[in-house]
Order: sequence, then C-alpha cells, then structure tokens
Amino acid sequence: MKFLKPLFFLVIIPLFAFTGIHKYYISVTQIEYVQDKQSVQIITRVFIDDFENVLRARYDESITLDEKEETTSTNLYIEKYLDTKIKVKINEQEVSLVFIGKEYDLDVMKCYLEIENIENIKSFEISNKVLFDMFEDQQNIIKTKINSRQKSFILISQNDKAVLNFN
Repeated sequence: MKFLKPLFFLVIIPLFAFTGIHKYYISVTQIEYVQDKQSVQIITRVFIDDFENVLRARYDESITLDEKEETTSTNLYIEKYLDTKIKVKINEQEVSLVFIGKEYDLDVMKCYLEIENIENIKSFEISNKVLFDMFEDQQNIIKTKINSRQKSFILISQNDKAVLNFN
C-alpha cells in the first residue's frame, strides 16, 4: 500500500506537466512538375480540425469535415477557400489551380490540385496563405520538385511568398 502513493505521483504528475503544451499550426504542400504530362501536381496537407474551423468561420457554421457527415457543398467551400489562399505564377503568369479532390488520412486532410498544360517552367512563384486568417503563428511548409531540383520553404504570414528561377 505504501508504494501505491509514490507510484500514483509518478504517473499522474507528468500528465499535468504537459497540459500547457503549445499547439503548432502547420500545413505541408508538395509541388511536383511532371514534364511528360505537362502538369504541376500539388498536394496540400492540413489538419482537419484547423481546416474545419476556418471553413466554419468563413462560410457555414454547420460544415463538418468527415466523409460520413459531409454535405454536397463541402468540396465547393474547400475549393473556394484554397482558390483564395493559394496563388501560383509560372513564368510570371498567374495560373489557375484545378481542385481534383480530397481524402482523409487520420487527422489530416489531403487536398489535390493541378495546373495543366505547362510546357516548361523558367520561374515558379507561390503564395500560400492557408490558415493565416485563423492562426497568427501558422506556418506553411512548401516542398517543390521542379526541373529535377528540390527546394523547401517555410512561409509565414509576414512572408507568404516563395520564388524559384530556373535559368
């Protein structure tokens, strides 16, 4: 019986020590240029709860990001939000992103986007403001594979743009 009290403190006290842990707000966007398909393929990964909160605040309080409970308008809201927050210029020309769809992977949502009919890339510029309007400490990690070069960036609200030149 005497050993239960110290064991109790060894187990319970560490649990309370971690209740004040700061939550990180991060998204990861992978961009790959597939030259033989003349396509830029983009996968954006965002935590479901954070993305759901921003969609509720912007569009509709009843939005639920869950395959079983989604309405038909959910994809429209996702596409609309991403279209306003992710901007791409290729060879100094703004291009349109096509929303292909999404899938859920545990607590992350993967959004698939594509830019079609890209013959070559001399310069690539991306602005990613996803969730900046919701969390001031949001960070958006960008990983690119363009013209056989890999490059990564971390975008924050004060610096939300990355530029690559291929000369």
